[in-house]
Amino acid sequence: MSIIFYTNPMSRGQIARWMLEEVGAAYETVILDYGTGMKADDYRAINPMGKVPAIVHDGHTVTECAAICAYLADAFPAANLAPAPADRHAYYRWLFFAAGPVEAAVTNRALGFAVPEGRERMAGYGSFDDAINALETAVSGDAWICGDQFTAADVYVGAQVDWGLSFKSIPSRPAFEAYAARLRERPAYRRQKDIDNALIADMQKQG
Repeated sequence: MSIIFYTNPMSRGQIARWMLEEVGAAYETVILDYGTGMKADDYRAINPMGKVPAIVHDGHTVTECAAICAYLADAFPAANLAPAPADRHAYYRWLFFAAGPVEAAVTNRALGFAVPEGRERMAGYGSFDDAINALETAVSGDAWICGDQFTAADVYVGAQVDWGLSFKSIPSRPAFEAYAARLRERPAYRRQKDIDNALIADMQKQG
């Protein structure tokens, strides 16, 4: 197969698998554990960070979930998961917003870190509330981030919203709940969940 997918089912690799299922390309899955597998020299040659996910497509390595989503959308244009280049303003805006400010704001809050009062400009995302309020504007309404077209931005932003609601790392709001409900109806989303949940169950049985 031309795509090798390195992942662990209990990781952000779920986002990359969802995107792979959306594009419909065949791929080989390599499951790595958090101890020896991800830190082994041969995998660090692929991703020096020693983390998943990563893909290798025709010899080209791509890491970071947002980058993987954007790359696959371009590599498999028949899936229609990226707008035309002239129409990518919202696509790039919210894809990178979720990968930057939202990821940082949610992670910092989960770790118990609060931006000191008066230092919000240094944090990039301002405050947690600023980031979440902005995210809400991206997913409000009945359409997708880029209007009527579902795109890779919805996979990545949608995964942040879906996980955030499930793990209560973002607040439950009508716009988030409605957006997540639409995402969960997608066949590719369901295939990804079935695959990764089965892998998780097998790992738990093995101890």
